[in-house]
Amino acid sequence: MKFLRNITFALVLMIFGQVGLAQQQVMFTQYMFNGLAINPAYAGSHDNITATFLAREQWVGLEGAPASQTFSIHSPINASGSANLGALLIHDKIGVTDQTTAYLAFAYRIRFSGSARLAFGLQGGISNYISRFSRISSVDPVFANGDVNINRPNFGAGLYFNTNRFFAGVSVPQLVRSKLDVNNSDSDSRLERHYFGYAGYVFDISSDLKFKPNLLVKYVENAPVEFDVNANFLIKDIIWAGLSYRSFDSFDALFQVQITKQFQFGYSYDFATTTDLRRVNAGSHEIMLTYTFVFGKKKIISPRYF
Repeated sequence: MKFLRNITFALVLMIFGQVGLAQQQVMFTQYMFNGLAINPAYAGSHDNITATFLAREQWVGLEGAPASQTFSIHSPINASGSANLGALLIHDKIGVTDQTTAYLAFAYRIRFSGSARLAFGLQGGISNYISRFSRISSVDPVFANGDVNINRPNFGAGLYFNTNRFFAGVSVPQLVRSKLDVNNSDSDSRLERHYFGYAGYVFDISSDLKFKPNLLVKYVENAPVEFDVNANFLIKDIIWAGLSYRSFDSFDALFQVQITKQFQFGYSYDFATTTDLRRVNAGSHEIMLTYTFVFGKKKIISPRYF
């Protein structure tokens, strides 16, 4: 269908267009349970080896819609927990374009009185971009010279503060504004810096019910400021259920269950707020799996609030 083909073209141009549009970083609805995806300072914050997998199918039923997966693993590397390492792998497919990014992160954590901790994080890695323009029938010169396969290094930095009940962070996951050349064209399309700020707190409503509101704000140059507002409830320290709103995008429903002290499963569904998108897709689905490894007599905090 012509409409679907045009949507695919638009999605591709978001990454490799000639109009200098910002390269959008993959954003997951359940970001609050996978902090390493947006902030390298999150590494080691669980005090154990923690691995998380997230898979997202956006705008189901729409040809060429984004599909994203991420895997992260992080852990302290010394007894005091001051030095921490993490690894992050992200894959994102939009139309005929695939982006695969790998990062290694290091976080240095300072402990204060009580449960307060502040971490400084850095990450470095590389992104590979493959666009199979030969699959598109178009007279647009962007697609005229065949496929594209390029690699770009990048670096990121962040701060993360938390107590037993409160968390807050600021980060810039990709600092380098690398140019994305399309077949050596004069395109001004670049990787844009994404600035994140977020915070949340856990309140006791009763002995069996806790409430966790949190807010995330994202800024990209030459684009509107975006925000996520989320409200989660924890029932009997086992089940998370909540709602969120993402500006210019969707209303979301979230559900997580603490299957064991070490294993957590999560699911979210996004309902598009844009009328045109609602007409042509069946929403967005996202699943999350998190496992915490425990060795010897080391303790594990369960459930994890963030």
